[in-house]
Amino acid sequence: MKVLTEFYDIVTNPYSYARKWKTESGGKILATFCSYAPEEIIYASGALPFRIFGTSENITLADSHLQSYCCSLVRGSLEEALAGRLNFLDGTVFPHTCDSIQRLSDIWRINAGFPLHFDVILPVKLNTPNAGEYFQDVLKKFLKDIETALHIEIDNDKLIEAVKLYNNIREKTGAIYRLKSDYPEIISGRDLHTVIKAGMLMDRKDYLLKLDDLLELLDDKKENSQKSSKKRIMLAGGICNHPDIYTLLEDSGAAVIWDDLCTGTRFTEGIIEEKADPLAAITKRYLDRAVCPAKHSGLFVRGERLVKLAKEHNAAGVIFLFLKFCDPHCFDYPYLKSYLDKEGIRNMLLEIEEQPQSEGQLKTRFETFIDML
Repeated sequence: MKVLTEFYDIVTNPYSYARKWKTESGGKILATFCSYAPEEIIYASGALPFRIFGTSENITLADSHLQSYCCSLVRGSLEEALAGRLNFLDGTVFPHTCDSIQRLSDIWRINAGFPLHFDVILPVKLNTPNAGEYFQDVLKKFLKDIETALHIEIDNDKLIEAVKLYNNIREKTGAIYRLKSDYPEIISGRDLHTVIKAGMLMDRKDYLLKLDDLLELLDDKKENSQKSSKKRIMLAGGICNHPDIYTLLEDSGAAVIWDDLCTGTRFTEGIIEEKADPLAAITKRYLDRAVCPAKHSGLFVRGERLVKLAKEHNAAGVIFLFLKFCDPHCFDYPYLKSYLDKEGIRNMLLEIEEQPQSEGQLKTRFETFIDML
């Protein structure tokens, strides 16, 4: 499919795409690291939100600033900045998430050399009486900061336009996920991973148009889709930057039919109320969306949601994908595993780095797990 080839080109060469976009549009590019970055406000400013995923290169420069036990996302992203490979960026947006990202913000501001830098200090506890008011005040400050930095004015019309665009994107990516759940063979896990990742990199209006093209093709394809005999697997964790994992799982007899990843459904879910005050509505979306372990919204929310998703999509098993040294996810893991175990849902843990285990080792682990299902 031609549209998939376009997504693959962007994901394979994201920096080339960004440089071309900047040359042709004359716009600013602001890097993000997290699905809590308020992209609607960034987009309303005319800038391109651009997700950073670390590096596949050897990490040497970043090691003089960071401990070796920092996760590969933090170390690899700083390496890319210090090596000059991100010189197309105009600045960076750091939401308040894990400790490593927060401390990276200070190191990045002092050493990376980009003209613009924004810290968005979001609340950690999202279920307190004052969390919503505080959250909205933080977004209001970010909006003012970005207006001052870019010498622009972001009015309600621009925010509403951004809200509508992101709602359309989330509705369409949600539809693709549902098709994948209903017809596991309709699109490969690797292809779906690439589609979602492209949406964190490319011009969002262009992305929406390409999603329309892809959905049209998938709707035609579902008429001939056969019932899949593969074991239905759900992925859970933080980011997955290794598309080969999907291929290895499928070669081992599994179909990844859903996920709970911040480079997956946690990034794409959550429709924003279009008739409400835009800033209040954006705030509500980020408060109500599925939380990651760097946020708190009740003692059992994440475990209950994981079980609900696994049952809802008839998943035979769950595979946890954690970046090595990701403390928030590792702290949550025992309790999440216990929730799945209580419900009889098989699960396994896979810690990944910028260079994952060899294909042979991974395939053996996957095959063993799938045979147990």
